[in-house]
Amino acid sequence: MIMRVDDLSPAPGSRKVARRVGRGTGGRRGKTAGRGTKGQRARNTVARGFEGGQTPHKMRVPKLKGFTNPFRVEYTAVNLDTLSGLEETTITPEVLHSHGIVRKDAFVKILARGEVSSKLDVHAHAVSKAAEAAITGAGGTVTLIQLPFREEGKAGRPAAKGNQFTNR
Repeated sequence: MIMRVDDLSPAPGSRKVARRVGRGTGGRRGKTAGRGTKGQRARNTVARGFEGGQTPHKMRVPKLKGFTNPFRVEYTAVNLDTLSGLEETTITPEVLHSHGIVRKDAFVKILARGEVSSKLDVHAHAVSKAAEAAITGAGGTVTLIQLPFREEGKAGRPAAKGNQFTNR
């Protein structure tokens, strides 16, 4: 059977017949058509969300939730399988930068994805516990590099960045 456009019809019950109001005083919904007498609502002039002149709820509630921590320390993650792919035995952020794995002056964190088969001497800013266990289990050593903003005489946190309210 071929379907034609004039055969199409909405699903039963999906369309409601509109209520006919304001058709004379004889019926229940005549004259004022169920809107009472006079006033703003009787004249159909109330905008959606209007709350009588007070600041509407949608304007009182702030749009943006939470906040961005301007002192967040961001690390570049390097996995063990990346380290095992290098021919170096001493791994430092400078070595990783020379191989194009991290950016210059990036803080490096070693994560535990992959395996280490050879002895590695790793110098990084942070190391996960599983990665440290894997490196030391293979006979290597892990040395943590102190973050520059945690050195003696510094504030103990990185310089604020990232929004309009920082450094005020």
